[in-house]
Amino acid sequence: MRNDETHSQETVALLEKELRFISHLIKQKGREILNNYTITPPQFVALQWLHELGDMTIGELSNKMYLAFSTTTDLVDRMEKNELVVRVRDEQDRRVVHIHLLKEGERIIEEVIMKRQSYLRELLVDFHQEEVESLSRLLHKLHQQKE
Repeated sequence: MRNDETHSQETVALLEKELRFISHLIKQKGREILNNYTITPPQFVALQWLHELGDMTIGELSNKMYLAFSTTTDLVDRMEKNELVVRVRDEQDRRVVHIHLLKEGERIIEEVIMKRQSYLRELLVDFHQEEVESLSRLLHKLHQQKE
């Protein structure tokens, strides 16, 4: 019997609901944290992608963020104006332009991520170390299923 046939509809529904609520809580806290910075939530997401994956073209960033190319261009324009990113022409192909994260963008993203992690640490205060490690392992396994 396959695993997907052994999971009840109620269990899957409850899991989906809990994951949705937890995601919403963390997203809301993240937005509260962003209120202390000069960036918007979509700019935060863009900075996060650049921080995690390095330089990208606007097209690559658009795909990661599920945004229209023109919307991403406007987003990058505003971030460039605020000296969070800079456009860099590719040395091999001058038609290709990469978005590069600047020091200020890196500083903001690292600060915000640290504050989000601190919030999550507060949520986990009543969990035993083994529970946190198990939760982390299981969420990682679930995340890997997308591929």
